[in-house]
Amino acid sequence: MLIDDVTINVKAGKGGRGAVAFNKTKMSLGPTGANGGKGGDVYFEGVSNLGALIQFRYKKNIAAEDGENGKNQLYDGAKGKDLVVVIPIGTVLHNISMGKKSEIISVGERFLVAKGGIGGNGNYFFRSSTNTSPVEFREGSLGEEYDIRLELKLIADVGFVGLPNVGKSSLLNILTNAKSKVANYPFTTLDPNLGVYYELILADIPGLIEGSSDGKGFGIKFLRHIERTKTIFHFISADSKNPLSDYQTIRNELEKYNKSLLEKKEYVFLSKSDLLNEKEIGEKINELKETGREVIPISIIDEKSIKKVEEILREITKQKHK
Repeated sequence: MLIDDVTINVKAGKGGRGAVAFNKTKMSLGPTGANGGKGGDVYFEGVSNLGALIQFRYKKNIAAEDGENGKNQLYDGAKGKDLVVVIPIGTVLHNISMGKKSEIISVGERFLVAKGGIGGNGNYFFRSSTNTSPVEFREGSLGEEYDIRLELKLIADVGFVGLPNVGKSSLLNILTNAKSKVANYPFTTLDPNLGVYYELILADIPGLIEGSSDGKGFGIKFLRHIERTKTIFHFISADSKNPLSDYQTIRNELEKYNKSLLEKKEYVFLSKSDLLNEKEIGEKINELKETGREVIPISIIDEKSIKKVEEILREITKQKHK
């Protein structure tokens, strides 16, 4: 199960309380109450594990350690331990409390989410020539606390899109070791499946339907994952009764969600081409001429067509290094 959108409460540690203490040794009388320790900070750090948000499936509140209270004999309280929380790269951090957002896009990138409170002062801090035995002290300040929405947007080189049951998962399995579940159902994939073809990350986006951009079906939950995809592989099933309409349905949903998606490099594949003869394939390709794209017939049981896909992936790899 991929958790890709969750809201949590983040709380930094409270600063420790200052101490009130006095030296009991003769000839060394005076205040010795020390300061409290600073509260721990909360950081988010990017990792490559795209399933890292699963930790928040049930746990919605996280907190750093409080600072230790001050002690006598001028021993300051220890600082609270910082809390470092790992989240997937590509995660957008929406600080709901502050109305701000940021994002983590690289492995190891660390972002300070909430600062710990400052430790309070002990009575030694308040000593003076006119106040040699102060009993004043300060409480530590509270750490920052925010409600944070974590929204994962996959960072993939190639995104597979199309209506449900067009063979995207099957091709991903052939090209990579993703081993995604494949079945002849209206909705074959409930989570984005990822695979790696040499150094390219391929993402199978669950089947979109008309109205996805308005929340119908799985809607925006999956459309967000296409935003950062650099290249789109658009799949249209060869057994479709109206392939042009299928193509336009997906393009319309992409446009309604984010017009910039239409500017991405797009390859169009007529999948499951083994279901048709050569004449029928030609007729389907002719119907798709209005797309203005080259339409490539492919089948997972046709080695030659798979090699064509691999040639495209190799070209994408070359472009990636330019």
